[in-house]
Amino acid sequence: MSLLVSRRLPEIVMEAAEARFDVTCRQVTTPMDHTECVAALREYDLILPTLGDAFRAPAFDEAGTIRAKLLANFGVGYNHIDTDAARAAGVEVSNTPGAVTDATADIALTLILMSARRAGEGERMVRLGQWTGWHPTQMLGMHLSGKTICVIGMGRIGQAIARRCHYGFGCRIVYVNRSAKDVDFPAEQMPMDAAFASADVVVLATPGGADTHHLIGAAQFAAMQDHAIFVNISRGDVVDEAALIGALSEGQIGGAGLDVYEFEPAVPDALMAMENVTLLPHLGTAALEVREDMGRMALDNVIAVADGRPAPNAV
Repeated sequence: MSLLVSRRLPEIVMEAAEARFDVTCRQVTTPMDHTECVAALREYDLILPTLGDAFRAPAFDEAGTIRAKLLANFGVGYNHIDTDAARAAGVEVSNTPGAVTDATADIALTLILMSARRAGEGERMVRLGQWTGWHPTQMLGMHLSGKTICVIGMGRIGQAIARRCHYGFGCRIVYVNRSAKDVDFPAEQMPMDAAFASADVVVLATPGGADTHHLIGAAQFAAMQDHAIFVNISRGDVVDEAALIGALSEGQIGGAGLDVYEFEPAVPDALMAMENVTLLPHLGTAALEVREDMGRMALDNVIAVADGRPAPNAV
């Protein structure tokens, strides 16, 4: 069966795919646009898409007769795929949960620590030759131990972040979630405004998609303490980026740590100019063994559907 891989994956995954399927791999690193997605749906039995590939409702509508049986998304987030349109067209959709949990939680902790301790700002100072030596009040940041961490979205990744903060730094955990969670550490569920108001650090770990678009905006930032840090490792469009810039500019919040952006890969000049903002280029799962695990999981979904079985990680 024919398999389209939208962007090249680690070699061990590509070799396994090529041993089992007639593989076509795009030779660019940019997402598939609408025209490419329409052609893929018509021309391939199976598709392994990645972040940003535009499998929206218009692509399914325009494709007409669809050959594809599965979109085996490489990643846990699949807000670039219209799952309702896919199902209506008879196309199954799967993702790679679990494989990304620890790596993404680690990036959240990286952003929390870098932002709290002003690590990015300090590194820039050293690289520019502007450091004049240690003194008692230089670059004083926020001590993380014992602080209150608010996690928005208490799924696998949210729980992994909370667990690290509680057991690693003795933090108090509050969370916002549609339902209460039975977790193995102390955590208090709160309404969003109360949780934001109580926190020293707010970490966003919700799925993307229409239900969470601009979930966080001006009202939520206004509820935060003026020293508090906002961290996003979920999807960029869950945050109203203009409202975030406004809150930072006006000193409503103390800083931000971002791995994702509303109009990724575009990053607003205003954010890049702010010393109290830590910016990473979507590094959440960027470790070789993690990407290999994601690829194996995606390929397991592809093989199952090719063999006439349901995808193990159907969404």
